[in-house]
Amino acid sequence: MDEVKILVIEDEEDVLINLTTILTEEGFKVVSAKKGVVGLQLAKSEKPDLILCDIAMPGMDGYTVFNELAKEKCTQSIPFIFLTAKVEKEDMRKGMQLGADDYVFKPFKIDDLLIAIRTRLKRIELLKTEAVIDSGNNNKSKYDFDDKIFVQAKDKPQLITIGDIVYIKAESQYTLLNMNDKKSFLIRKSISEWENLLPEKKFLRIHRSLIINADYIIRIEKWFNSSFQIYIKDIAKPFTASKRFSALIRKNKMN
Repeated sequence: MDEVKILVIEDEEDVLINLTTILTEEGFKVVSAKKGVVGLQLAKSEKPDLILCDIAMPGMDGYTVFNELAKEKCTQSIPFIFLTAKVEKEDMRKGMQLGADDYVFKPFKIDDLLIAIRTRLKRIELLKTEAVIDSGNNNKSKYDFDDKIFVQAKDKPQLITIGDIVYIKAESQYTLLNMNDKKSFLIRKSISEWENLLPEKKFLRIHRSLIINADYIIRIEKWFNSSFQIYIKDIAKPFTASKRFSALIRKNKMN
Protein backbone atom coordinates (compact mmCIF):
# COMPACT_ATOMS: atom_id res chain seq x y z
CA MET A 1 0.00 0.00 0.00
CA ASP A 2 1.20 3.55 -0.74
CA GLU A 3 1.73 5.97 2.14
CA VAL A 4 -1.52 6.19 4.05
CA LYS A 5 -2.79 9.61 5.05
CA ILE A 6 -4.89 9.92 8.21
CA LEU A 7 -6.73 13.06 9.23
CA VAL A 8 -7.07 13.50 13.02
CA ILE A 9 -9.66 16.00 14.28
CA GLU A 10 -9.31 16.47 18.05
CA ASP A 11 -9.71 19.61 20.20
CA GLU A 12 -7.68 18.35 23.20
CA GLU A 13 -4.10 19.29 22.40
CA ASP A 14 -2.44 16.54 24.47
CA VAL A 15 -4.62 13.86 22.85
CA LEU A 16 -3.93 15.32 19.40
CA ILE A 17 -0.17 15.32 19.99
CA ASN A 18 -0.34 11.76 21.33
CA LEU A 19 -2.30 10.52 18.33
CA THR A 20 -0.03 12.30 15.86
CA THR A 21 3.08 10.83 17.49
CA ILE A 22 1.68 7.28 17.59
CA LEU A 23 0.47 7.32 14.00
CA THR A 24 3.62 8.93 12.64
CA GLU A 25 5.78 6.33 14.38
CA GLU A 26 3.61 3.64 12.78
CA GLY A 27 4.45 5.01 9.34
CA PHE A 28 1.27 6.96 8.60
CA LYS A 29 1.21 10.48 7.19
CA VAL A 30 -0.81 12.57 9.65
CA VAL A 31 -2.82 15.72 8.99
CA SER A 32 -4.40 17.28 12.08
CA ALA A 33 -6.97 19.85 13.12
CA LYS A 34 -8.10 21.15 16.53
CA LYS A 35 -11.46 22.40 15.28
CA GLY A 36 -14.22 20.62 13.44
CA VAL A 37 -14.59 23.31 10.80
CA VAL A 38 -10.86 23.16 10.02
CA GLY A 39 -10.98 19.37 9.88
CA LEU A 40 -13.88 19.59 7.43
CA GLN A 41 -11.85 21.84 5.15
CA LEU A 42 -8.79 19.58 5.38
CA ALA A 43 -10.86 16.49 4.56
CA LYS A 44 -11.97 18.14 1.32
CA SER A 45 -8.52 19.45 0.35
CA GLU A 46 -6.29 16.59 1.55
CA LYS A 47 -8.53 13.61 0.65
CA PRO A 48 -7.24 11.41 3.51
CA ASP A 49 -7.47 7.63 3.42
CA LEU A 50 -9.12 7.59 6.86
CA ILE A 51 -10.47 10.10 9.39
CA LEU A 52 -10.27 9.95 13.21
CA CYS A 53 -12.62 12.51 14.71
CA ASP A 54 -13.56 13.42 18.27
CA ILE A 55 -17.28 13.77 18.93
CA ALA A 56 -17.41 16.39 21.71
CA MET A 57 -15.78 19.52 20.29
CA PRO A 58 -16.80 23.18 20.71
CA GLY A 59 -18.39 24.77 17.70
CA MET A 60 -18.71 22.05 15.08
CA ASP A 61 -18.87 18.65 16.81
CA GLY A 62 -17.92 15.30 15.32
CA TYR A 63 -21.45 14.40 14.29
CA THR A 64 -21.73 17.62 12.28
CA VAL A 65 -18.36 17.01 10.63
CA PHE A 66 -19.51 13.53 9.65
CA ASN A 67 -22.82 14.77 8.26
CA GLU A 68 -21.15 17.50 6.21
CA LEU A 69 -18.63 15.07 4.73
CA ALA A 70 -21.47 12.69 3.86
CA LYS A 71 -22.98 15.38 1.62
CA GLU A 72 -19.87 15.68 -0.54
CA LYS A 73 -19.18 13.15 -3.28
CA CYS A 74 -15.41 13.49 -2.80
CA THR A 75 -15.52 12.73 0.95
CA GLN A 76 -18.61 10.63 1.61
CA SER A 77 -16.81 7.28 1.25
CA ILE A 78 -13.73 8.04 3.38
CA PRO A 79 -13.58 5.58 6.31
CA PHE A 80 -14.58 7.48 9.47
CA ILE A 81 -13.81 6.47 13.06
CA PHE A 82 -15.24 8.41 16.01
CA LEU A 83 -13.14 9.17 19.07
CA THR A 84 -15.22 9.55 22.21
CA ALA A 85 -15.01 9.43 25.98
CA LYS A 86 -18.71 8.62 26.17
CA VAL A 87 -19.85 5.04 26.47
CA GLU A 88 -23.61 5.52 26.58
CA LYS A 89 -25.53 3.36 24.12
CA GLU A 90 -27.32 6.44 22.83
CA ASP A 91 -24.03 7.94 21.59
CA MET A 92 -22.99 4.70 19.92
CA ARG A 93 -26.36 4.30 18.29
CA LYS A 94 -26.31 7.82 16.95
CA GLY A 95 -22.90 7.37 15.35
CA MET A 96 -23.68 4.00 13.82
CA GLN A 97 -27.04 5.29 12.68
CA LEU A 98 -25.25 8.04 10.77
CA GLY A 99 -23.07 5.42 9.12
CA ALA A 100 -19.74 5.64 10.99
CA ASP A 101 -17.29 2.79 10.44
CA ASP A 102 -16.13 2.36 14.05
CA TYR A 103 -15.62 3.86 17.53
CA VAL A 104 -12.48 4.21 19.63
CA PHE A 105 -13.10 5.08 23.29
CA LYS A 106 -10.86 7.48 25.22
CA PRO A 107 -8.64 6.85 27.04
CA PHE A 108 -7.69 4.42 24.30
CA LYS A 109 -5.16 1.62 24.23
CA ILE A 110 -2.66 1.98 21.41
CA ASP A 111 -3.29 -1.57 20.22
CA ASP A 112 -7.06 -1.01 20.09
CA LEU A 113 -6.59 2.19 18.12
CA LEU A 114 -4.24 0.59 15.59
CA ILE A 115 -6.45 -2.48 15.21
CA ALA A 116 -9.46 -0.27 14.39
CA ILE A 117 -7.45 1.72 11.84
CA ARG A 118 -5.77 -1.25 10.19
CA THR A 119 -8.98 -3.25 10.03
CA ARG A 120 -10.57 -0.55 7.91
CA LEU A 121 -7.48 0.00 5.76
CA LYS A 122 -6.93 -3.74 5.28
CA ARG A 123 -10.52 -4.17 4.18
CA ILE A 124 -10.13 -1.48 1.54
CA GLU A 125 -6.74 -2.73 0.34
CA LEU A 126 -7.96 -6.33 0.14
CA LEU A 127 -10.90 -5.25 -1.97
CA LYS A 128 -8.63 -3.28 -4.28
CA THR A 129 -6.19 -6.19 -4.58
CA GLU A 130 -8.98 -8.58 -5.47
CA ALA A 131 -10.87 -5.87 -7.27
CA VAL A 132 -13.24 -6.52 -10.10
CA ILE A 133 -13.78 -3.25 -11.88
CA ASP A 134 -16.66 -2.07 -13.99
CA SER A 135 -15.83 -2.58 -17.67
CA GLY A 136 -16.93 0.95 -18.51
CA ASN A 137 -19.25 -0.24 -21.29
CA ASN A 138 -22.44 0.18 -19.28
CA ASN A 139 -23.51 3.64 -20.33
CA LYS A 140 -27.25 3.40 -19.81
CA SER A 141 -28.61 6.45 -17.99
CA LYS A 142 -31.03 4.40 -15.86
CA TYR A 143 -31.09 0.65 -15.30
CA ASP A 144 -34.21 -1.51 -15.21
CA PHE A 145 -34.57 -4.34 -12.71
CA ASP A 146 -34.07 -6.98 -15.40
CA ASP A 147 -31.15 -5.28 -17.14
CA LYS A 148 -27.89 -7.20 -17.47
CA ILE A 149 -24.50 -5.52 -17.25
CA PHE A 150 -20.91 -6.67 -17.70
CA VAL A 151 -18.35 -6.49 -14.90
CA GLN A 152 -14.69 -7.50 -15.00
CA ALA A 153 -14.02 -10.34 -12.57
CA LYS A 154 -10.27 -11.09 -12.36
CA ASP A 155 -9.90 -10.06 -16.03
CA LYS A 156 -12.83 -12.23 -17.03
CA PRO A 157 -16.07 -10.46 -18.06
CA GLN A 158 -19.17 -11.62 -16.23
CA LEU A 159 -22.78 -10.81 -16.92
CA ILE A 160 -24.89 -9.89 -13.88
CA THR A 161 -28.54 -8.93 -13.51
CA ILE A 162 -29.41 -5.71 -11.68
CA GLY A 163 -32.20 -7.44 -9.76
CA ASP A 164 -29.71 -9.99 -8.37
CA ILE A 165 -27.87 -7.27 -6.43
CA VAL A 166 -28.84 -7.63 -2.75
CA TYR A 167 -27.04 -4.54 -1.49
CA ILE A 168 -24.30 -2.09 -2.48
CA LYS A 169 -21.82 -0.81 0.08
CA ALA A 170 -19.36 2.06 -0.30
CA GLU A 171 -15.72 1.05 0.11
CA SER A 172 -13.50 4.14 -0.06
CA GLN A 173 -13.70 5.35 -3.68
CA TYR A 174 -15.30 2.08 -4.82
CA THR A 175 -18.57 0.27 -4.20
CA LEU A 176 -19.00 -3.40 -3.41
CA LEU A 177 -21.89 -5.20 -5.11
CA ASN A 178 -23.15 -8.10 -3.00
CA MET A 179 -25.12 -10.57 -5.09
CA ASN A 180 -27.78 -13.14 -4.22
CA ASP A 181 -25.36 -15.99 -5.10
CA LYS A 182 -22.92 -14.69 -2.42
CA LYS A 183 -20.49 -13.30 -5.00
CA SER A 184 -19.12 -9.78 -4.57
CA PHE A 185 -17.88 -7.33 -7.18
CA LEU A 186 -15.89 -4.19 -6.51
CA ILE A 187 -16.93 -1.48 -8.95
CA ARG A 188 -15.38 1.86 -9.75
CA LYS A 189 -18.61 3.77 -9.20
CA SER A 190 -19.62 5.89 -6.22
CA ILE A 191 -22.67 5.13 -4.11
CA SER A 192 -24.29 8.31 -5.47
CA GLU A 193 -23.72 7.19 -9.05
CA TRP A 194 -25.44 3.89 -8.29
CA GLU A 195 -28.30 5.72 -6.61
CA ASN A 196 -28.91 7.64 -9.83
CA LEU A 197 -28.63 4.54 -12.02
CA LEU A 198 -30.81 2.07 -10.11
CA PRO A 199 -34.62 1.78 -10.35
CA GLU A 200 -36.03 3.91 -7.51
CA LYS A 201 -38.95 1.62 -6.67
CA LYS A 202 -36.65 -1.33 -6.00
CA PHE A 203 -33.47 0.06 -4.48
CA LEU A 204 -33.37 2.14 -1.30
CA ARG A 205 -30.44 4.17 -0.05
CA ILE A 206 -30.59 3.77 3.74
CA HIS A 207 -27.51 5.75 4.73
CA ARG A 208 -24.46 7.42 3.20
CA SER A 209 -22.69 4.16 2.37
CA LEU A 210 -25.44 1.61 1.71
CA ILE A 211 -28.13 0.87 -0.88
CA ILE A 212 -30.38 -2.19 -0.47
CA ASN A 213 -32.66 -4.11 -2.81
CA ALA A 214 -36.19 -3.93 -1.41
CA ASP A 215 -37.03 -7.39 -2.80
CA TYR A 216 -34.69 -8.97 -0.24
CA ILE A 217 -36.16 -7.22 2.80
CA ILE A 218 -37.83 -9.69 5.15
CA ARG A 219 -38.87 -7.19 7.83
CA ILE A 220 -38.40 -3.62 9.03
CA GLU A 221 -38.46 -2.66 12.71
CA LYS A 222 -38.64 0.76 14.32
CA TRP A 223 -35.45 1.64 16.13
CA PHE A 224 -33.70 4.49 17.90
CA ASN A 225 -34.61 8.12 17.13
CA SER A 226 -37.30 7.45 14.49
CA SER A 227 -34.97 5.22 12.48
CA PHE A 228 -35.31 1.63 11.32
CA GLN A 229 -33.48 -1.66 11.46
CA ILE A 230 -33.83 -3.56 8.21
CA TYR A 231 -33.49 -7.33 8.02
CA ILE A 232 -32.30 -8.80 4.73
CA LYS A 233 -32.76 -12.38 3.56
CA ASP A 234 -29.80 -14.66 4.45
CA ILE A 235 -27.93 -11.85 6.26
CA ALA A 236 -27.65 -12.34 10.03
CA LYS A 237 -27.26 -8.77 11.23
CA PRO A 238 -29.79 -6.05 10.34
CA PHE A 239 -28.81 -2.85 8.59
CA THR A 240 -29.59 0.44 10.32
CA ALA A 241 -31.15 3.23 8.30
CA SER A 242 -29.87 6.70 9.08
CA LYS A 243 -32.35 9.36 10.10
CA ARG A 244 -31.63 11.20 6.88
CA PHE A 245 -32.93 8.32 4.76
CA SER A 246 -35.64 6.94 7.07
CA ALA A 247 -38.27 9.22 5.51
CA LEU A 248 -37.70 7.48 2.16
CA ILE A 249 -38.33 4.10 3.76
CA ARG A 250 -41.59 5.31 5.32
CA LYS A 251 -42.69 6.60 1.92
CA ASN A 252 -41.79 3.29 0.28
CA LYS A 253 -43.72 1.31 2.91
CA MET A 254 -46.84 3.37 2.31
CA ASN A 255 -46.72 2.98 -1.49
